[in-house]
Amino acid sequence: MNHQELRDLAAMYALGGLDGEERARFEALLRSGDPDATAALSEFEGDLLTLARDTAEAPPPSVKAELMARIAAEARHDAPSAEAPAIRRRRVLWPAVWAAVMAAGIAAVAVGVLVSASYETRLAALARESTALRADIERQQQIIALLRDPATEMVALSGLEPSPSARARMIWNSQAGGLLVAAGLPPTPEGKTYQLWAIAGKNAPVPAGVFAVDATGKGSLRVPPLGGMGKVDVFAVTLEPAGGLPAPSGQMYLAGKS
Repeated sequence: MNHQELRDLAAMYALGGLDGEERARFEALLRSGDPDATAALSEFEGDLLTLARDTAEAPPPSVKAELMARIAAEARHDAPSAEAPAIRRRRVLWPAVWAAVMAAGIAAVAVGVLVSASYETRLAALARESTALRADIERQQQIIALLRDPATEMVALSGLEPSPSARARMIWNSQAGGLLVAAGLPPTPEGKTYQLWAIAGKNAPVPAGVFAVDATGKGSLRVPPLGGMGKVDVFAVTLEPAGGLPAPSGQMYLAGKS
C-alpha cells in the first residue's frame, strides 16, 4: 500500500466512512503499530480538529437557554416515575446526538475543503488557458497590423545544401519588426539552435534571434525591430551553438533576398 492509499484510507476512517474489508484492513495496520498508518490517521484527525476549531461558531443564546432548561428539568425528576425511562433515554441520547452533529459538521467542512481545492485547481488551469489565449490573440493582431502596413514586405527564404527542401517566409517591417515562419528544417543536434541573421549591403550580419523546430521541422520566430539598421537586403538562417552567437559560425540552411 503506497502513501496516497494510506492517506485516503485514513481520511475515510476518520470521517467514519470506512467499512467492511477496508476498515478491517486499516484497523489491522493500526493494531500492529504501523507507523505510516498511524501518522496518516493522526495527521488527518489533526487537520479535522483544526478545521473544526477555525470554523466553529458560538450557538445562539436561545439554544444555550433551552439546553440549560432541559438539564434543570431532568434534575427535578430524580424520583422514579412513568417518565423516568424517557429521561434516562434522553440522558443517553443527547451526547450521541451532539457527537453526531459534530461529526457531520466536521465531515461537511472536510468535503467542502476537498471540493474547494478541486475548483481552485480547475480555475488555475482556466487562468493559464486564458493567459495563453490572450497571448495568441495579441500575436495574431501584431501579424495583421504588419500585413496591413504598406511598408511591410514578404521575403521568401530557400533551402540550401544541408536541407534543400527547407523553406521559410519572413514578414518584415523595418519599423515594427517581423515574423519568420520556417518548415522542412532537420531537428537540431543537442546543444545547437537555428539563428536568424539580417544583412544590409556589405555590412556584417546582425543577429536577429534564435529558434527551435518541432518534430516535423517547423519553427517560428518573432523578430524585434533592428534599430538603426535600415533596409535589410538578405535574411539567412544558420546552425549555431545553443543561445546563438554575435557572428555566424555554422553552416547556412536558409537564405533569401528582400
